[in-house]
Amino acid sequence: MITSDQLKEIKDRCSALNHYLDIDGKQMQYEEEQLRTHDPDFWNDQKAAEAQMKKVKELEKWLNGYKEVASLTEELQLAFDFFKDELVTEEEVDAAYRKVLEAIEALELKNMLRDEADNMDCVLKINSGAGGTESQDWASMLMRMYLRYAETHGYKTTISNLQEGDEAGIKTCTIEILGDYAYGYLKGENGVHRLVRVSPYNAQGKRMTSFASVFASPLVDDTIEVKVDMACVSWDTFRSSGAGGQNVNKVESGVRLRYQYKDPYTGEEEEILIENTETRDQPKNRENAMQHLKSILYDKELQHRNEEKAKVEAGKKKIEWGSQIRSYVFDDRRVKDHRTNYQTSDVNGVMDGKIDGFIKAYLMEFSSKEE
Repeated sequence: MITSDQLKEIKDRCSALNHYLDIDGKQMQYEEEQLRTHDPDFWNDQKAAEAQMKKVKELEKWLNGYKEVASLTEELQLAFDFFKDELVTEEEVDAAYRKVLEAIEALELKNMLRDEADNMDCVLKINSGAGGTESQDWASMLMRMYLRYAETHGYKTTISNLQEGDEAGIKTCTIEILGDYAYGYLKGENGVHRLVRVSPYNAQGKRMTSFASVFASPLVDDTIEVKVDMACVSWDTFRSSGAGGQNVNKVESGVRLRYQYKDPYTGEEEEILIENTETRDQPKNRENAMQHLKSILYDKELQHRNEEKAKVEAGKKKIEWGSQIRSYVFDDRRVKDHRTNYQTSDVNGVMDGKIDGFIKAYLMEFSSKEE
């Protein structure tokens, strides 16, 4: 049975959220933005209209999130009072407490996502490190982990590029993860992930260490302008491999985009390489590859604007010893994030997509530093 102090803490956190989220201000802004959508000429400029609707829906989500917390807080207070009169059981009060606590923590976590890209969809790219079959198998395990995470949270996923490993696993894959704040929650996964286990691919049963890198970037849409120098773009086509029926090996539907990028801030040059085999339609694959390029360029601009974020990004590190952000040690039943020191012994749960604890720990530590 919860105590009166626990009840007071819930009420205080609810009140604090009202203040931090500026609910009154958001309500006024929501009403003003909603009025703009009633203009008879509103849909004449479809791009501007879609951006406006996106703004309205975003405000509505914040308001609904807080309304849920406030309502559950009131229900907890009632349950607490009714227990004194023996109208509800101790278990019912505790259940109401757990429910409101979960809602508060979810809204508090979302409140940490204030960067302009945080509410966007996410492009997640996984590359296997050196080590052949073992690291390629590890990359496929990470792919499954993120797909399960997305499924659990109601996100829609599309695998836009996948290169199978030589014997098992994958060499690389690109996943589009679509849903509210997908990038904001997954941006902390950027970096090198290290696996330590007794390898099923080693005849001597030795303990092996493998690496794979994860790159997260926001998936931009048509409402965001990103400048692409078309003179720096070149294309290759190739025959896709894998499932797809007879057509897949006869038609060069796969596209490879090469972009000669020059950093406008440092002058450094690099080639950005994007492959897309999502559909059998080459023009559609070209369109998807261009969208991914815009996402990468947008992310690079964001990193320049946020120096603190650039310091904690691990994406540019080599896939080798000492550069990992997280270690997954199967034998010791331990997964540990080296940036936050958050760890868990639920290895199977983590590999099934239960990475919320790592995400929350990262946001709590690094979002507060970016304030």
